[in-house]
Amino acid sequence: QVEKRLELVKQVSHSTHKKLTACLQGQQGVDADKRSKKLPLTTLAQCLMEGSAVLGDDSLLGKMLRLCGEAEDKLAQELIHFELQVERDVIEPLFVLAEVEIPNIQKQRKHLAKLVLDMDSSRTRWQQSVKSSGLASNLQPSGAKADALREEMEEAANRVEICRDQLSADMYNFVAKEVDYANYFQTLIEVQAEYHRKSLALLQNVLPQIKAQQEAWMEKPSFGKPLEEHLAVSGREIAFPVEACVTMLLECGMQEEGLFRVAPSASKLKKLKAALDCCVVDVQEYSADPHAIAGALKSYLRELPEPLMTFELYEEWIQASNIPEQEKRLQALWSACEKLPKANYNNIRYLIKFLAKLTEYQDTNKMTPSNVAIVLGPNLLWPQADGNMTEMMTTISLQIVGIIEPLIQHADWFFPGDIEFNVTGNYGSPMHVNHNANYSSMPSPDMDHTDRRQHDQARRPLSVATDNMMLEFYKKDGMGVRVMDTSWVARRGTSGVRKASSTPPATQPPAPPTDLPTTPHSPIPEQSPDISATPSPLLTSFGFPPGAER
Repeated sequence: QVEKRLELVKQVSHSTHKKLTACLQGQQGVDADKRSKKLPLTTLAQCLMEGSAVLGDDSLLGKMLRLCGEAEDKLAQELIHFELQVERDVIEPLFVLAEVEIPNIQKQRKHLAKLVLDMDSSRTRWQQSVKSSGLASNLQPSGAKADALREEMEEAANRVEICRDQLSADMYNFVAKEVDYANYFQTLIEVQAEYHRKSLALLQNVLPQIKAQQEAWMEKPSFGKPLEEHLAVSGREIAFPVEACVTMLLECGMQEEGLFRVAPSASKLKKLKAALDCCVVDVQEYSADPHAIAGALKSYLRELPEPLMTFELYEEWIQASNIPEQEKRLQALWSACEKLPKANYNNIRYLIKFLAKLTEYQDTNKMTPSNVAIVLGPNLLWPQADGNMTEMMTTISLQIVGIIEPLIQHADWFFPGDIEFNVTGNYGSPMHVNHNANYSSMPSPDMDHTDRRQHDQARRPLSVATDNMMLEFYKKDGMGVRVMDTSWVARRGTSGVRKASSTPPATQPPAPPTDLPTTPHSPIPEQSPDISATPSPLLTSFGFPPGAER
């Protein structure tokens, strides 16, 4: 049984030794220094370090290459130590077992077989000698020859016995040492586990450093990133794309017809979005194409992982828009605004204030609060699980318009106080001739229409109005749903402040804006009984009923 196992164990050991040797990345049988030079990990580490030296530590990529290069070099050293240990404790003992110990036992077995043949031959010769001496017993030489043959036979038998004992001892030793042979493979797993533990510790030590470098790097893209993350990294209150686009539009786009509705050039939009992602904006270049700026602002809002008005409050916004009584609807919208997270509240306040300023020029730019709500509303609020786009446009977006339009119409009531649009002061007026080159000297909405647009035709590139279909769609009543018209309520000026109260604002909002006098007991104006059945009064250029005061 042992002899049969010898050959099988030899085959298995030889095969394992061969495959295990092939797993070694370094050159077998050389010292650690020579092995290190030809190790692929070492070559990779050198390449990364050289790349880091070329790019320099002043770039994020250079820092990453340096940290990764150092980590790969340490991993290479651990790999060398691991391979040397595997070679010493596993590969070499397997080689000795397969190529030395088992072959020696097999040679001993063959030697025993030869000795047995020699002993049988001696015995045959002695028997023949005895037989011959029996026939002629008086011949003395024959007897002496028989004795010699007998001694030879006995000596051969003695050698066979010694060899058989030695072979038996070797075989028993082989059986007894099977535990040691099996331990080679346990050692292999233990060494591998230790190597991987050390490698993991190295990687876990370097990962926080890599992440710290990433987090400390200020030039991070903003499109498609969570609002809170962008504000935390940049140390801002207003998102960079929002402030940059709003400030540029205040300087060059307030009187642009169809702003936010007319589609910009796709290449210009792509270039501006890429520039905003790098926090680099050429104000002078884009001041000639406000549609590209407006398109970039819409893209940023739509690409946010969560809408500016949040998924959490989505149902509350929709429920507020469905309230039939207008004063209660405004109070519900005010309550939802107060529940917005601070970052979202600051940015929606900033944006709504700007849109309210934009609608003051509706006679020129044709962007009434309703039109602005139609084209921008779906970019400010959408359901968490987007379904069929057509279905969303025909149902959900109509409700969203009913949310955004009153926010714009009553911006100073929802968000009292003045606002500084150029928060960081980084956006100066572009150095070119423009009829409204900066916000502070922007012409009044009551300026002559021809004077305001005298340079427009020569200055503006031709664009394609892709949002026209959506705008016309909302104007129709074919779907059985009419966009809420809140233009009958006059907008207050910035003097309208929220009432001081010990009750939380979300539970006791101020009275809605109104153009009618109110009494202390009735802060909310009564709704006109036929408000839903009659058309809105004629609007002036500011969006107020004739005679109404701000």
